[in-house]
Amino acid sequence: MFSTLTLIDLERLFVTRHRTLRPAALALGTALAALTLAVPAEAHGPAADPLPAVTPRAETPALYDDEAGGNADADDPAIWRNANDPDRSLVIATAKEAGLRVYDLDARQVQAIEPPSTADPDDAPGRFNNVDLVTGLRLSSGRADIAVTSDRGNDRLRIYRIDRDRPGGPLTDITDPAAAPIFSGGQDEINDQQTAYGLATWTDRTTGRSYALVSRRERTSIALLEITATAGGKAGYRKVRTLDLPSSFRLPNGAAWSPCAEPGELPQVEGMVVDPANGMLYAGQEDVGIWRLRADLTAAPQLVDKVREYGVPGVYDEETEECTAGTDPGFGGSRISADVEGLTLLTESDGDGYVLSSSQGDNTFALYDRELGDDNEYEGGFRVTSASQTLDGSEECDGAAVLNAPLGTRYPRGLLVVQDGHNTSADGGDDRESTGFKFVDLGELMDRIDD
Repeated sequence: MFSTLTLIDLERLFVTRHRTLRPAALALGTALAALTLAVPAEAHGPAADPLPAVTPRAETPALYDDEAGGNADADDPAIWRNANDPDRSLVIATAKEAGLRVYDLDARQVQAIEPPSTADPDDAPGRFNNVDLVTGLRLSSGRADIAVTSDRGNDRLRIYRIDRDRPGGPLTDITDPAAAPIFSGGQDEINDQQTAYGLATWTDRTTGRSYALVSRRERTSIALLEITATAGGKAGYRKVRTLDLPSSFRLPNGAAWSPCAEPGELPQVEGMVVDPANGMLYAGQEDVGIWRLRADLTAAPQLVDKVREYGVPGVYDEETEECTAGTDPGFGGSRISADVEGLTLLTESDGDGYVLSSSQGDNTFALYDRELGDDNEYEGGFRVTSASQTLDGSEECDGAAVLNAPLGTRYPRGLLVVQDGHNTSADGGDDRESTGFKFVDLGELMDRIDD
């Protein structure tokens, strides 16, 4: 008896570990997927409803996390729209120890920014983890659009002014030199790297004040920081309050459960986004699920959806540095697999739209209704798959950004940018692992998910 295997199942099975086998996986998957259609449904149970797939239009140059590649590791993107000339809009993305990369809409690099160096070589290096934007921030030198990034290496925010026509590159560092660590009490704590991690920006429509919400690596904390203008056109921040998400959970059978992790580590948050219409923060606790809470951190959080692995016991193996999972008690969700990453907001002109999350464990993306009246119900999902043998899709996606606005002739209906954690090199080789970002036409995606 044949089991129900789709082309997507086989591609994930083969390609995740053996990208050079992609053509064989596709061919075999097509054959078996067709074969299952000939088998009566009752012979193998209810047929799975495969998610729609979209293919990227472009990809950024490969980043290599090794000495020769400058320890560059793609993580999180943000899309800046040039209101005066949408064709000259930008994608600003983090590359961890390699800082920031800035790309045009053809996915060509236009600027690279290194993170700040450390005075002591024994101190942790700068490491840019997540990035988000604020438009029209009032500075002492006038209003400006800015990019804000979490510097995990130094436990600080770094803030950059965006000027598309600046000769030296569109980004200029305007971080106040007096900016203090966010979570750490000193350099020794910073070196332990339980530091600034995930990030989302938010402008409160009632007050006009702008904020950054920052999570803490290996902890459940989220800090609310107000972004402030300082002298000389600089920008800093002040901490308003913090909130800790749960690290232990009571299961329906009465047992207490915490996600398996290295001793001393708690289930961290990385992907975050704020819906400006209602001031709600959506935070992805990687091994738990997606939380909804007020962006001002003044109310109790609610769990919108759980990962499939929720409630599964595990034992950490010191030798392998991996967790061995026990029997699944069946308390998890059915739509997202750990890690939950890459939260972003897809808005629509009529007020509808979606909270979009990458489901890193199964290489999919999930969509939730952004309307609170519908309790953020699940609306479906999709995959970003290969456009060709040299333009692959997105696997193990860390970060994502979407903008539903005209971006000139290339993306007249908007753009989705997703990180690819297993980038396929142009020559098909597998000797050197690389990462990058894929550009997806948002109009094509909306057509697929609306079908």
